[in-house]
Amino acid sequence: MAHAAQAPSSYREQYRGYTRYKRLVIVTLVVILLVLVFVSIMLGTASLSPLDVLAALFGQGDEHALIVVWNLRMPRILTAIVGGIALALAGCAFQSVLRNPLASASTLGISQGAAFGASIAIIVLGVGSSSVAYEGLGASNPYLTVVCAFLGAMASTIAILALSRFRDMTPESIVLAGVALSALFTGATALIQYFAEDTQVAAVVFWTFGDLGRASYREIAIMAVIAAASFVFFYCNRWNFNAMESGEGTAHGLGLNVRRTRLLGMIVGAFAASSVIAFCGTINFIGLVAPHIMRRFIGSDYRYLLVASALAGAGILLLSDIIARMALVGVVLPISAITSFVGAPLFLYLLMRGAHR
Repeated sequence: MAHAAQAPSSYREQYRGYTRYKRLVIVTLVVILLVLVFVSIMLGTASLSPLDVLAALFGQGDEHALIVVWNLRMPRILTAIVGGIALALAGCAFQSVLRNPLASASTLGISQGAAFGASIAIIVLGVGSSSVAYEGLGASNPYLTVVCAFLGAMASTIAILALSRFRDMTPESIVLAGVALSALFTGATALIQYFAEDTQVAAVVFWTFGDLGRASYREIAIMAVIAAASFVFFYCNRWNFNAMESGEGTAHGLGLNVRRTRLLGMIVGAFAASSVIAFCGTINFIGLVAPHIMRRFIGSDYRYLLVASALAGAGILLLSDIIARMALVGVVLPISAITSFVGAPLFLYLLMRGAHR
């Protein structure tokens, strides 16, 4: 009897240790993100001391420091944080509802659809015509490229969902359909570029590079609202995602409407990712790598994985932006290239480590 009474107590202690560890990981991620924010404010063409940064954050100090912090660096930092959160949440949701570790905005054709939409705006609708040259990314109509990119991304999502409903496709087939749509949109974008002016092609290529400096505070607020709403939706469905981790049969047995959960997860995830891609351009690997890294640390419990993935996505994108700004003096490298250089080795390492185990 005594042994039987001790068993539940032992299980409770194990569970408490389990939750304490996961919360510690999340707190650590918050601390790392805050450190990266402070470092990002300090570093740049005009370096600021820690005291200058602290004074500027509280609205004090000299005017030069205030302009650098609030007009130049803070918008990039907030864009990196909000964008990283949205992309990581979308990737986490895609990987859950499709039960495929390779599901992300890039592999599902969402990024390529956005690039096609941006090409339509810049080349066909004339936003990037020779009259405005490189300023075509928003000189004549600041939101035309954004709207077209968003519509292109959502068109890819709608096509995937329509195919999945029409053919009753498996999650694996949905990802393969996304790869096919990626190739289709990439080919269509290349065809449009072939008939474009040089300045228009340059504008499209520049858009696909990705740039965290494009978004204003108003646009950051739009992305933040969408990211926050997406997080609330995903977190409210955390138990549904946990059920789907056990397989569709188990989820059905628990009373979960798997098809409905998958449909809503895809729509909300695509909406979150599309909002970031539309404003910032193509950003690779964040939605793929962040959830994978966090699964290594805290497992697949979506009560914690969603929060941890969001923080990791924000941290990785902010670190990539620091590297992009500081790698070469006076030059800001394309953020999509840096995220690929940072994300690809991390992803390969995780794959090799998993295979070794």
